[in-house]
Amino acid sequence: MYLSCLLINVGEDPDRPRPGRLWLRNLYRVHQRLCMAFPSRGRKERDREFLEPYAPADFGEADVHVRRSEDGGFLFRVDPQPGGNPMILVQSAHPPDWDYAFHNAQYLLAAKPEVKAYQPRLEKGRRLRFRLKANSTRRACKNSRHPSGQPLDSKWIGKRIPVRVEALRDWLDRCAQRSGFHVTALTKTVAGYVYFNETGEKGKSKRLSSVLFEGTLEVDDPTAFATALRAGMGHGKAFGFGLLSLAPV
Repeated sequence: MYLSCLLINVGEDPDRPRPGRLWLRNLYRVHQRLCMAFPSRGRKERDREFLEPYAPADFGEADVHVRRSEDGGFLFRVDPQPGGNPMILVQSAHPPDWDYAFHNAQYLLAAKPEVKAYQPRLEKGRRLRFRLKANSTRRACKNSRHPSGQPLDSKWIGKRIPVRVEALRDWLDRCAQRSGFHVTALTKTVAGYVYFNETGEKGKSKRLSSVLFEGTLEVDDPTAFATALRAGMGHGKAFGFGLLSLAPV
């Protein structure tokens, strides 16, 4: 796997945002630009200077719109940096081509992207610090309630709804059990929303529930854990969710 770090140029004045700040406000566009780092062989040979319009079919022979695994796919997360430029962390099965992706949008970047090979040690019993931004949802049933506590209309039955705040730890523990680890300490849980607009029309923005988890974990099943690390956790991965970041304790 490979890890990329992209620092985004948002300027110093929030009241006069640089294009990078506006770009980050729509995660649909962020994901679209990141996809451009994985052009198909035919696209790269035919259009070396990236002069043709973006076409989804030209990107992702093994890295875009595929099941995330050791053979393909990528995950990403936008991490705000206190007092500095936000960072986009990208984990990919193959090395990305950021020069190609940002050929006409260098102004979005505050520095040249950094890329390194990534293969963490995942033996049983190892303890690690983690960060996970998740779209924590569940299927609504007949007696489900909205996170605000209000009963849900019957039209929501079977659809995904946000997990209530008091149930977030249980949701994380269930995901961890399926993913070959358990959480030994949870030091941060921050709930909120992320926004996107697929059409570009003003007033058409949608939102997804977002929860940032930080803490420490212990590996129980290295094989299951490695699979979860590559595939991501939860839903909404095209909108910056599911990337499990690790660091030594």
